[in-house]
Amino acid sequence: MVVAAVCVVVLLLAAVAVRQFVVQPFRVPSASMEPVLQAGDVILADRADRGTARRGDLVVFDGSGYFAPSGSGSGRYWVKRVVAVGGDRVTCCTDDGAITIDGQVLEEPYLAPGTEPSSIEFDLRVPEGRMFVLGDNRDDSTDSRSMLGAPGGGMVPVDRVVGTVDRIVWPLTRAGAVR
Repeated sequence: MVVAAVCVVVLLLAAVAVRQFVVQPFRVPSASMEPVLQAGDVILADRADRGTARRGDLVVFDGSGYFAPSGSGSGRYWVKRVVAVGGDRVTCCTDDGAITIDGQVLEEPYLAPGTEPSSIEFDLRVPEGRMFVLGDNRDDSTDSRSMLGAPGGGMVPVDRVVGTVDRIVWPLTRAGAVR
């Protein structure tokens, strides 16, 4: 009996350690990241990458006070694509409708065909330690563009990153690595 109780405690501690230091599951609540992620997908965030962001990463971050007012009842965790990081100048849009980073057109192969990169114009420099994030489904995403007038100017501190999204684990028909 004591051995079984010890085994249960060890397994629980191992599960907590994995969640804290290795991967953490999240459910995608909306269509804002389609077509790559769909509402209802369960994803794993790689905790080894917490507090970091690179252009192109899909990240889960704590949006409290930046994307959702504290205590608003809105989701605390958000999943978006990092488009620009500290020091980058991000601008929308060129005459062809593209977003640029430091004057170079941002290639966005993850957008659904025919998707306009942004219906909101912007031209800003991302402060050090912050990131500018967008949903892949630009017509149905609350992201840095829609928060430009909010605290932080729509740019989230990189230290709010919980982890990078590396795989879908549910539903099984969509399970696998995120490209």
